[in-house]
Amino acid sequence: MEDVIPIHGRGNFPTLDVKLKDLVQAVKDKLTAEGVSVRSFRLNGGVASYVLGTTNAQEFNDVDLIFGVDLSNQNELQKIRNCVLGCLVNFLPEGINKDKISSCSLKEAYVQKMVKVCNEHGDRWSLISLSHNTRKNIELKFVDKMKRQFEFSVDSFQIILDSLLTFYDISEAPMTEHFYPTIVAESLYGDFAEAWYHLDNKLIATRNPEEIRGGGLLKYCNLLVRGYTPANEIDIRTMERYMCSRFFIDFSDINQQRQKLEAYLVNHFNGDEDMKYEYLTTLYRVVDESTICLMGHERRQTLNLIHQLAYQVYMAQERKAQIKCVELHQLDQLNNLVIDQVFYGPFDTNGSSNQYYNYPMPSSSYHQISISSSCPYCPPFLHCS
Repeated sequence: MEDVIPIHGRGNFPTLDVKLKDLVQAVKDKLTAEGVSVRSFRLNGGVASYVLGTTNAQEFNDVDLIFGVDLSNQNELQKIRNCVLGCLVNFLPEGINKDKISSCSLKEAYVQKMVKVCNEHGDRWSLISLSHNTRKNIELKFVDKMKRQFEFSVDSFQIILDSLLTFYDISEAPMTEHFYPTIVAESLYGDFAEAWYHLDNKLIATRNPEEIRGGGLLKYCNLLVRGYTPANEIDIRTMERYMCSRFFIDFSDINQQRQKLEAYLVNHFNGDEDMKYEYLTTLYRVVDESTICLMGHERRQTLNLIHQLAYQVYMAQERKAQIKCVELHQLDQLNNLVIDQVFYGPFDTNGSSNQYYNYPMPSSSYHQISISSSCPYCPPFLHCS
């Protein structure tokens, strides 16, 4: 909470360097002034797991903060939006004429996304995500009711920080090793000790994956490639089938699947091409082995989408390796050096580089068009059943 976190602006807008505690307190004060009561304030999800975990804990992608509020009145959502944008003005550097900056301009400059959910299941919550160039966005969630707030036991933790905010308000003495407020953490998984054991030992477990939007499929494959393994008590094959079924219910159209998958790759594997390829091969395997709810051509369309994305990553790595190879030859010629051996991957001039990967995804020859395919829903290189 004491760390300075940058909120990056688009265009000519400057970066806002804010302490998390100052941002939270400013938002809370503005909400209170507007008549919006804040029940509690919590650190949620991956960042809470990171704080509670040991050295084995997964890295977090976003700083997920939850404000418990009453959203029974739709007007409260507009108040919340205005309060958050109004707080950003206060963090602008000195010398900027703040009176001339509209809330619309602030939204375009600093807000990554805004989400509002009010559905028939009773969910009422809103999200305002503040931009960060390395994708560690500050996500402010304003929650009245949310039926499902976690995907897996390892990200089910919430740290209740009301006592910490009170400490900042009333204490003039700084926090020390022997002087600090008591902080309470809980697990929405239901069993804190079991969830913490899963976190400490990098185990995968969940309850009722069919209740999760997207089934938790993308997060599950992410955990697998980061070294997590299914807990012993989990029927992994049944769980994978539930996850795949719910994913294809929520994202039934191939364009929706592409949009969701591409956004997930950008947010979770930005710049890590090797891990991205391993993730796509893992996702391909799970979808291939555990999808039972799709027609034949729909299943092949999805598998082909995953394969195409993996192939793009693979070829990008090949091009980088080729460039490095050329640079080494140029270095050899310029400096009159003799290079004995160079080890790198996955580029292989003999064409045997497919052995570099574990799961047998379709080869690049799948991109050759076959005239015999006649199904209008399938790519021309896949045979329709």
